[in-house]
Amino acid sequence: MADQNVPPRRPRDDRGWDGRQHPDPDAYGVPTAGDPYRPAPAYPNPTVAPTPQWVGPEGLSRQSFAQPAGAGLPNLDDDGPRGGAGRRRALVAFGGAAVIAGGAALAMSPAVRGLFTDEPAEVPGVAGDATGTRVTDGTAARPSGQKPVTVRTYTEQNESYMGSRAGAALKKNSPTGGRTFSGPAAAAKETTPTVRTVLAKDPVRHLASRATFGATPKVLADIRRMGVDAWVRWQLDPEKIAPTKGELKLAELSTLTMGAKQLREQRDQLNQRGAQPEKEMVDATIARQIWSDRQLYEVMVDFWNDFLHVSADFDGGELHRNSFDRDVIRKHALGSYPEMLVAANRHPALLLYLNQNDSRADAINENLARENLELYSVGVDGGYTEKDVRQAAMLQTGRGVNDDEYVFRAERHYKGKVKVLGFSHANNFDDPKQADKVIDSYITYIALHPSTARYVARSLATRFVSDTPPKSIVDRLEKVYTANHGMIKPVLMSLFSASEFWAAIGQKVRRPMEYLVATYRTLGVRPDASPEHKPGDNQRTPYAEGLRQIQDKLRELGQYPMGQPTPDGYPDVYVAWTSAGTMVNGWNEAGDLAAGWRTHFTFSKPEKLLADPPATAGAYVDALFKRLVHQKPTARERALILGVAGVEASTKVDPTFNGAVTAVARAILASPQHHLR
Repeated sequence: MADQNVPPRRPRDDRGWDGRQHPDPDAYGVPTAGDPYRPAPAYPNPTVAPTPQWVGPEGLSRQSFAQPAGAGLPNLDDDGPRGGAGRRRALVAFGGAAVIAGGAALAMSPAVRGLFTDEPAEVPGVAGDATGTRVTDGTAARPSGQKPVTVRTYTEQNESYMGSRAGAALKKNSPTGGRTFSGPAAAAKETTPTVRTVLAKDPVRHLASRATFGATPKVLADIRRMGVDAWVRWQLDPEKIAPTKGELKLAELSTLTMGAKQLREQRDQLNQRGAQPEKEMVDATIARQIWSDRQLYEVMVDFWNDFLHVSADFDGGELHRNSFDRDVIRKHALGSYPEMLVAANRHPALLLYLNQNDSRADAINENLARENLELYSVGVDGGYTEKDVRQAAMLQTGRGVNDDEYVFRAERHYKGKVKVLGFSHANNFDDPKQADKVIDSYITYIALHPSTARYVARSLATRFVSDTPPKSIVDRLEKVYTANHGMIKPVLMSLFSASEFWAAIGQKVRRPMEYLVATYRTLGVRPDASPEHKPGDNQRTPYAEGLRQIQDKLRELGQYPMGQPTPDGYPDVYVAWTSAGTMVNGWNEAGDLAAGWRTHFTFSKPEKLLADPPATAGAYVDALFKRLVHQKPTARERALILGVAGVEASTKVDPTFNGAVTAVARAILASPQHHLR
């Protein structure tokens, strides 16, 4: 039998993940501290009636998410101060987006303030520090085996981050309730946003910011031309949206259409070309986020890749992660979640990622069974117990992978009655196909469970409405999910028809990946190589190389598609991403993009962003601000940007802003208006 690739145990954290283990870890290949990849024993005589033994849930550690320190501070003001204010202080005063403190507007976090002022940062790990290690609500972690509902726990990682002073401040500025209208346009028309935000209260801009990876002049024009209702319906039918040039160029990524068998057979040749399949899949995802017109579909693909998460970089991902993206996530992203979860549980990627291939009746690995309940369906507070996890793990034995394909091994399957939550079955079929179908029935059951309906509803509301979504919209989305048997389009249509969505302008902050992708989009970067590009020595095209460079930058920033190594996916709330270094690194990258330094793609020269640049500095700033962030600046914001350039509003400027246009564009791209979505 192959080595049992079980990563090191995870520590217990504030959501109750406790790293249970068998009393004798050596007996069943469970890793010890110094030996995370201990070989599993040979499979015993199948004629002996198996006695279940347990390989605990410690298969994938859940270390807390840590942001990289980031780079780039030295070139924040690399060309020195202009006029009365240094560029660093002017830029940070304008762009230090961090937390919607007290519901007023974006303000700098303590970490950011500490870089540029003498104010001390908050002590990490104390109450109110959302990224610290101490539990902030005074409770201990949930003991293993105890019903989640009997102690105070967080339902999932987003809520755990929001259980802090910062989260409480954000909640004060979120919509508190609302109603559903006949359609998105009616809801937009009848809703008057009351939240305090620096964003313009423009429903078209708001829809473009939430339902895409970043508003562009074309997207805004499309919504205004088609109308809100027609645009949403168009986005919900992505098969009818023509591929863009950036999508057609994905043919240059040779591994995207290959199956596991082809990838295995051609592994050496692909390695020689640098065409790593799992990385090309990430490259393609980035390209679609930037250039596809199927923007709502891509947003939902990203949502499901966090919700039903399989890391791109797991051992085996080079063979199987691309088809998981294609045949599970993308196939069902706007379809049925129960069908998606069933397909995922039959896919080699998930079965290998969570060690289900090693689970058999006499040595049961509960990793997949646990995550199916805790992360992919009902949630940690969904009402299940440790007994339910074990019953589910027993039921799912027999599923695995052979010759890179899904198999059901009847000889490894546990036979006998099982009961998980409200699902029960005799589970005594001799026919392997019937036994396998019982597992599908169970997966469908938990995907339609009321707790799953609420979990999906809350996660969607967190993605599209606010980090602390109102209970009213979660309740309604939960009912729509249940009434439509887990179909996603009706849930999204209900969400866009809710006043809470239209009232929540400015209540989401872009994560690092979203910020960078939105920057490419708003700058109008094109997928062709620039005339100045000089090909390297490798066999890959400029397009392929350019996408890999974006991926490398996203890895440096701490977020890239399918990048979280653990099965919980990336958090979708702002307080999980408060890193001054990451923020400044993103600003510097935005400056490089505005300057057009990445020649693998075609950039508009910064002085060409406006077709007819005004002749005075103040008017130029107004026009460029509207071009890049789609609204006009306030008088204070204009003054801050002029401070970056060191000029007065009445100063005469040429199309290059007297040589400062890149610095001005970078300042605008560091603004709260570009950080918010």
